Amino acid sequence: MLKQDKLSLGILLGLLTPGVAFFIYYLAAFLPRDLSLPDFFVMLKNNKQLIPKIISICLLANGIVFYLYTRKRRDLTARGIFLITLLYAIVILLLKII
Repeated sequence: MLKQDKLSLGILLGLLTPGVAFFIYYLAAFLPRDLSLPDFFVMLKNNKQLIPKIISICLLANGIVFYLYTRKRRDLTARGIFLITLLYAIVILLLKII
């Protein structure tokens, strides 16, 4: 499935990759501090200026996946990943303005 060159696959990967990166970030940065996942979400709710920063960190994973698909010449899939990355960037800008 991941060897296909489809825009829909790129959109799906663009949406799921930051979620996986978010979970890995939580495991690496906050689980060693004995902060449970629900407590982490409460911390994010109370500290809203952290949300755009964490989303930005998670988007680095999209950059890696985008790079891998452009190296394999799967241009439609890479285009979908790039499209979703741009949408995430707009959300980050809106969160910083608000």
